[in-house]
Amino acid sequence: MLAAVIAVVALLREVLLPFVAGMVLAYLLDPVANRIERLGMNRLVATLVIIVVVSTAIVLLIALIVPVIISELAYFIESFPQYLRRLQSLTTDPARPWLSKLVGEGLSEAERSLGELTTLASSWVGTFLRSIWSGGRALLSIFSLAVVTPIVAAYLVYDWNRMIAAIDNWVPPARRDTVRALAREVDDTISGFVRGQSALCLVLAAYYALALWLIGLKHGLVIGFAAGLMSFIPYLGSLSGLVISTCVAIAQFWPDWTWILLVPAIFFVGQFMADYVLAPYLVGRRVHLSPVWVMFALFAFGYLFGFVGLLIAVPLAAAIGVLMRFALRQYYASPLYAAAAAPTAPLREMDASASASDSRHKQTHASEQTTRMG
Repeated sequence: MLAAVIAVVALLREVLLPFVAGMVLAYLLDPVANRIERLGMNRLVATLVIIVVVSTAIVLLIALIVPVIISELAYFIESFPQYLRRLQSLTTDPARPWLSKLVGEGLSEAERSLGELTTLASSWVGTFLRSIWSGGRALLSIFSLAVVTPIVAAYLVYDWNRMIAAIDNWVPPARRDTVRALAREVDDTISGFVRGQSALCLVLAAYYALALWLIGLKHGLVIGFAAGLMSFIPYLGSLSGLVISTCVAIAQFWPDWTWILLVPAIFFVGQFMADYVLAPYLVGRRVHLSPVWVMFALFAFGYLFGFVGLLIAVPLAAAIGVLMRFALRQYYASPLYAAAAAPTAPLREMDASASASDSRHKQTHASEQTTRMG
C-alpha cells in the first residue's frame, strides 16, 4: 500500500503541487476557522473570509517584494563585471602571489566568459520557448497554483472537521485512543515547528537585512532577507548569505578589513541567536525535530518529489519521528525487551553465591589459623 502511494506521488508530482499546497494551507488555516466559528460565525462564511484575506495578503506581499527583488537583481547583474574586475585586480597584486594562484586564473576566465553571455542568451531563449511546449504539464501546474490552490484550500477548510471525524471512524474502536494520542502528538510537533521556525525565519530576515543595510553593503537588503527566509532549512540560509555577502563585501570594501569582517560577524551573531536564543524560545524542546533530521527530510523528499516533496517533508518527518518514538516505547515495555535482560539475573545470583562462598572459606581459614596459634 505504501509503495503504491509513493509510486502515485512520484508519477503525478508535476500536477499535485496545487492540491498539496491547498492541503498545507488548509491545515494551517483550520485553527483560525475553528476560532472564528466559536465566535458565532457560520463555517462557510468564516472559510470564505479567511481565504479572501490570505489570498489578498499574499498578492500584496508579492506586489511589494517582487519589484524590489527584480531591481536589486538587475543592479547586481549590472555590477557583476565590476566586482569581477575588482577581485581580479586584488588577486593579481604581486604582494599576494599565493592568492593569484588560487583564484586569479578562475576570475580571468569568468570575466572573459561574460562576453559570450549575449550569444548564449539568444540560443537559450529559443530553447526555453521550445521547452514550454514539451514541459507544458509542469508549466500548467505552476500557473494553476494561483487558481486551484485557493479553491482546494477553501473546500478543505470547510470540510476539515468532517474529514477528521470520518478518518477517526475508520480506526477500530479498540485502537482509537492510541491513534488519537499519536495524531495529537504529530499535530503538536508539526504546528510547533512551523510556527516557531516561521517566526525564527522572519526575525533572522529582518536582522540580516537591517544589519547588512546599516554597514552599507550593496544588495544587503535582498541578501539578508533571502538568507533569513532560507533559514527554514537549518543553516542553509546563514551559510548561503555568508558566502555571497562576504564576496560582495570584499569587492566593495577592500582593503578595509574592518568592514569586510563585519559581514561574517553579523552572520555568526545571527546564527548564535538562532541556535541558543530564538530556537529554544520559539521552537522549544517539545517539538522533538532535530535540525539534522529536518535537513535530511527536506533534501531527500525534495530530491524524490520536487517542490511537492518540500511541502510534505516536515509533516512526514514529524510523523515518522512520533511513530519511531512510539515503537521504541512499545519495545521497552514489551516482554521481548524484558526477556533480553532476564539472563543477566542468574549470573548476578551466581556471582553473589560465589562471593559468599569465598567469604565463608576465608573466615574458616582464619579461625583455623587462630586455633593453631592458640
